[in-house]
Amino acid sequence: MIQTAIPYLFMRGGTSRGPYIRRADLPEDRETLARVLVAAVGSGHSLNIDGIGGGASVTTKVAMLSKGSDGWADVDYFFAQVSVEDRLVDFKPTCGNILSGVGPAALEMGLVPARGGETEIKIHAVNTGARIVAIVKTPGGLVDYEGATAIDGVPGTAAPVALKFMDVMGSITGAFLPTGKIRDTIGGLEVTCMDVAMPMVIARATDFGLTGYESQNELDANRDFFNRMEAIRIEAGILMGMGDVSKSVTPKFGLLAPARNGGTITARYFMPWQAHPSMAITGAQCLASCVLTPGTIADGLLERPASSPATIVIEHPIGSIDVLAEYDLSDDGFTLNSAGLLRTARKLADGNLYIPASIWGNDDR
Repeated sequence: MIQTAIPYLFMRGGTSRGPYIRRADLPEDRETLARVLVAAVGSGHSLNIDGIGGGASVTTKVAMLSKGSDGWADVDYFFAQVSVEDRLVDFKPTCGNILSGVGPAALEMGLVPARGGETEIKIHAVNTGARIVAIVKTPGGLVDYEGATAIDGVPGTAAPVALKFMDVMGSITGAFLPTGKIRDTIGGLEVTCMDVAMPMVIARATDFGLTGYESQNELDANRDFFNRMEAIRIEAGILMGMGDVSKSVTPKFGLLAPARNGGTITARYFMPWQAHPSMAITGAQCLASCVLTPGTIADGLLERPASSPATIVIEHPIGSIDVLAEYDLSDDGFTLNSAGLLRTARKLADGNLYIPASIWGNDDR
């Protein structure tokens, strides 16, 4: 049988990469869509040898784009996290790094017209309902990928993509503090369960017998830590109203420690079954909110900024990421009004990717 061709852009967004595809060029029903994405990425093999994945969670992500449907957005961004080896697809979370490439990809696909030297693109994150404004360099009506902006985790420099996140509190669970508490004790450890851009379970590194400064490889090799962390994460998922999360990548997990290179805080972020090589954009927003909120697990690990807006510098395994937070802090609690980040993206390839017709045939389109 002739394989099924699917037009795509292959892009790096922030510190992740993967295919960007028009939603209309993919199956409508989720079950068939999941099978198509598993085949496209090559999930089921540690190297994704029969697909275009890169053998790591940050390289098995998929962005699906369409014209905005809510009256506000220019673009709807639907995200899928495909597992490396387990042939699973999670449609619950979003990804802020892949989001960095949504604006450029939408321009390349013709979903949005370029407007002068810079184009502002309103993006609706379908998975979580979040609204984001991206500003992309478009001199002469074309996406500019070259520039002087560097981000830790990506070699060299590129043109900046400015992102401003709004409406990110309670993104998935509907509550800033999904358990109703600013701290919970789970598995004998104190944690803060918080939902800002991404639901997370956040703990102190020292409570796990870690320094918080371990490398990605050191953390990934520590299976005793992962076993203990996973047990806490699964129980936290129930307390957060998310049900059985044993096969879901949310909630994510984070560890905090004092900064040691001039930043605000040190963090390690988990995806959740591997340590992130740097830091997720969504996770950075949640961690920054934890840092800014009195009474959380972050107490005693830093000196909190005194006023809004504040730049929270989160040190991660290979550098740092800055979150510009505009927030309100009152007797009623913490409210994040917006979070700004600067990222980069680059188009790596375009054309068609191919999947076996037995999974989704040309006659089914």
